Amino acid sequence: MRTFRLVIACPDGVGIVAKVSNFLASHNGWITEASHHSDTHSGWFFMRHEIRADSLPFGLEAFREAFAPIAEEFSMVWRITDTAQKKRVVLMASRESHCLADLLHRWHSDELDCDIACVISNHNDLRSMVEWHGIPYYHVPVEPQNKEPAFAEVSRLVKHHDAEVVVLARYMQILPPALCTEYAHKVINIHHSFLPSFVGAKPYHQASLRGVKLIGATCHYVTEELDAGPIIEQDVVRVSHSDSIEDMVRFGRDVEKMVLARGLRYHLEDRVLVHGNKTVVF
Repeated sequence: MRTFRLVIACPDGVGIVAKVSNFLASHNGWITEASHHSDTHSGWFFMRHEIRADSLPFGLEAFREAFAPIAEEFSMVWRITDTAQKKRVVLMASRESHCLADLLHRWHSDELDCDIACVISNHNDLRSMVEWHGIPYYHVPVEPQNKEPAFAEVSRLVKHHDAEVVVLARYMQILPPALCTEYAHKVINIHHSFLPSFVGAKPYHQASLRGVKLIGATCHYVTEELDAGPIIEQDVVRVSHSDSIEDMVRFGRDVEKMVLARGLRYHLEDRVLVHGNKTVVF
């Protein structure tokens, strides 16, 4: 079913839900899903509604125009999207294939409602797998002593393919600050630890040395600060003293795949609202 997704964040107060609901009802809008959250600590209110597109007398532009006075009245940060317009996704990976292969399989099986525009990698190892799916593959090597040309090309490719979201599916390079800023809350990363624990390289080695009993993975938005962006999704798996680092890596890969797929799906379905360095996920 084609729906419009109305996502709102604003200072909390009386009458927000009533005003939005009355607006939709006055235009015969049929709400199929409604989610609300009041954050008493920050004093902000968050809302997500799905409305049957065929129940409304107008499209997105007319909706935006008609809803604008209400948004202004309550100082809303808001957006309205159409499920008929699939988001364009660029995937990035290095040598490890598990996250990329999982996303490609889910996309091929129609589990992810998006268009994968291309895959960008700093290695050529995954080309045949990607091209089997009929997706363009771009090899953009990153010179350790001079990374700027590579990331200029990455930026060009992302713009060329009109990407609305970039997914780092175990892309083992740190994006430059300018790219993080330009695509704020549009670059999704999977980190192979339960953040904020074990930031940076070799988190499974760090976890093994620390003797933890749970390891995990974290899907988050990329910011200039390494592995510190707003968290979208996390999960864990239990380990014991008898598990080697290789065991942890193997267990962790399964968690990474699931967490990244869920996080991307939440983003594609407009379920993630960012407020400061936190998220509300409906």
